[in-house]
Amino acid sequence: MSILVSQRPPVAERRFTNETVESLISRVSAGIADPELAWLFENCFPNTLDTTIDHRVASDGRPDTYVITGDIDAMWLRDSAAQVWPCLPLARSDANLRALLAGVINRQAASILLDPYANAFYRDPVQGYWKTDITLMLPGVHERKWELDSLAYFLRLSHAYWRATGDIAPFDADWQRAVAAVFALLRVEQSVGDDPSRSPYAFERVVGDIRGSQSSKVRTANCGLIRCSFRPSDDMVQLPFLVPANAMIAVALRDLTFLLATLHCDDLAAEAHTQAETITRALETHAVVHHPVHGEIWAYETDGYGNHHLMDDANVPSLLSLPYLGFCAPDDARYLRTRAFVLSTDNPHYVTGASASGVGSPHTGPGTIWPMALSMQALTSTNDDEILACLHTLKTTHAGTGFMHESFNADDPARFTRPWFAWANTLFGELIVTLHRDRPHLLR
Repeated sequence: MSILVSQRPPVAERRFTNETVESLISRVSAGIADPELAWLFENCFPNTLDTTIDHRVASDGRPDTYVITGDIDAMWLRDSAAQVWPCLPLARSDANLRALLAGVINRQAASILLDPYANAFYRDPVQGYWKTDITLMLPGVHERKWELDSLAYFLRLSHAYWRATGDIAPFDADWQRAVAAVFALLRVEQSVGDDPSRSPYAFERVVGDIRGSQSSKVRTANCGLIRCSFRPSDDMVQLPFLVPANAMIAVALRDLTFLLATLHCDDLAAEAHTQAETITRALETHAVVHHPVHGEIWAYETDGYGNHHLMDDANVPSLLSLPYLGFCAPDDARYLRTRAFVLSTDNPHYVTGASASGVGSPHTGPGTIWPMALSMQALTSTNDDEILACLHTLKTTHAGTGFMHESFNADDPARFTRPWFAWANTLFGELIVTLHRDRPHLLR
């Protein structure tokens, strides 16, 4: 491209500005030799702060940060935690970023106290687009899809904030009640077994003449895993034990133990430790399968009875993202075998086309690749050539927009979904910052 004009909003129209973030953008950009790649980074990394933040002080004096996902005016627990994640290393020395992040944690805790089964919320107690879903739709809930990763992201962000800043201000009585509500829900969904009526959760959606099925009716074994009804793509699971989500929450619970102990929440700390161990053991027992080509790999979903669903999805948590989430090392042998499966056509959602190859999602249909998966492939790779190939694909498939999209057509990147999807932009920005820190020679 001959003219690379910034795609950021004018400074006066940005939702949240911060000198520490701007300094990081300048420093990283200076280390990128490719002008178009630097331009993409400069557009994408601050996109969450520029366009999706509503940060204020609540009536009780606590910071409150509402983070929309982009072109949908609602706050997902998952997306919002991921969108602000790259700000964590900067927050120790920046009070404004600490307030922003604390506000996200406060808002997430309040949302969980409203309904721990919901995945997305409004800023105000209104009823919105999905109010006709056949489930308990309270004012303030945008969507009530029970996704285990939503709660895992809340726990993960909480621990990471404390680890990065040492600040315990957000972890007050309300936060502790939210954590207790999470643990209570996990206990219920861990013990449903072959009687789905033990769970209070039910969900149906009617679109036209089509009534969505209820995955909550699928029977599972009592094996220590946590069942859920939807994937991080917001698509319904096929089998209720979603392996990447269980892996993610096992790590989040293990890490949270240290914060809870610091807060002298001894009962919660003990439960977090026990649950982390229980889920990890259950994954080893029930989520591993032998593939005829790749050998022993992780399944994407299971039911605890020996049935497995083999695939991977672009949304995080995914099998591809397990080292990124801290579940295993990037050179773990089983992970490498799983990774080989995921990045091959043996994975039904790995797509090859005239313009690119990569992991997609049934959420956007056949033939689509997700930039998020390309960023995650690079973030979890230990091979310079593979990382460079991912960067090249990301650079050549943004269709001239300067931003990452939800997905693009593998044969024609100009056919894409969601022009404003802040999570995808953030993850790409995080990739570039990580490479600048760990593998600067790739950017030079």
